[in-house]
Amino acid sequence: MVNTGTCGAGWQHPEPGLQTLRIYDGATEGGDIDLIDPANGAVYGEVEMLGPGTTASMSVDLGSGSYAFRCLFDDTDPMTGSVIKIDGHVRGATPILPVTSNDLLGPAKEYQAYVTAGLAVLAGQTHALAAAVQAGDLAAARAAWLPAHLTYERLGAAYGTFGNFDDEIDGRATGLAGGVNDPKFTGFYRLEYGLWHGQSAAELTGPANELYHDVLGLQSAFPTMELSLLDIGLRTHEILENALEFQLTGTDDYGSGTTLATTAANITGTEELLQILHPLLVPRYPALPRVYTWLNRLQSLIDAQHQADGAWTPVTALSTADRQQIDAAIGQALQELAPIAAITEPRTT
Repeated sequence: MVNTGTCGAGWQHPEPGLQTLRIYDGATEGGDIDLIDPANGAVYGEVEMLGPGTTASMSVDLGSGSYAFRCLFDDTDPMTGSVIKIDGHVRGATPILPVTSNDLLGPAKEYQAYVTAGLAVLAGQTHALAAAVQAGDLAAARAAWLPAHLTYERLGAAYGTFGNFDDEIDGRATGLAGGVNDPKFTGFYRLEYGLWHGQSAAELTGPANELYHDVLGLQSAFPTMELSLLDIGLRTHEILENALEFQLTGTDDYGSGTTLATTAANITGTEELLQILHPLLVPRYPALPRVYTWLNRLQSLIDAQHQADGAWTPVTALSTADRQQIDAAIGQALQELAPIAAITEPRTT
């Protein structure tokens, strides 16, 4: 049982091995409960947002050693319970050292610099795209569209930070009353639809200029936006999860057939996050090399669909064998990436 006066009472006769602990919150407040190594605060298991008067399960693989519960109730200082010892020489799971908000400030600053640089490139690319449309050179506009879109797609961890700008710049027609003809359908996909469905320069000049001005607006507003520290680790999984849902299904193909190129850009965005989180992950995630193995495998499969003339194979034209290999690679990559969000979640220690 845990409450604001006792953290972890009632654990009788602890034994090693895989087991499920039942945690009851006897307090009038809710909070998070961790099972930790009392020597360094490394976490073996956790229950998040345990409500008052409720019981939750914590699955743990315990070995011989010392353990303690740490309780973090709302509006209360963190509290660590009594040390619980399991005798013997049994090997259990390796605990994970908690990551604090201070640990993530450096990576956040580094990522903000990455996004700032990317937005500067994006502004130039969307200006060139709008200029080509305005000049009536739709062939040049089609050539300019993909590099600009890929630059935006590489900024994956910042989507939530961008707020309404993301919908304006990269929103889908899904859910709009008029579909692709709805006035609220704007941004890259609006231009893609028009450029690959025979719309004229006169029809596309407005959307192209609007995209450029939205990018400028985002570039101007971004320095005042706050990147969530939680999102830095969370997006390592979510970027490719979105690629699987929207790019590899062809949902986001509005005519150019380049969703595999977008998936490649999403891999780059994921790898950028892994790079800035690398110093935190190396001592905490022994399986990190497998992440790179499967990302490299996925990248090579995607690259194989990039033709010598620069064209990309549409996902609808993939052979069954190629599609199965790509799906398997991204599925395994997501499996390996999944623990990173929990490992890098900023915690109070």
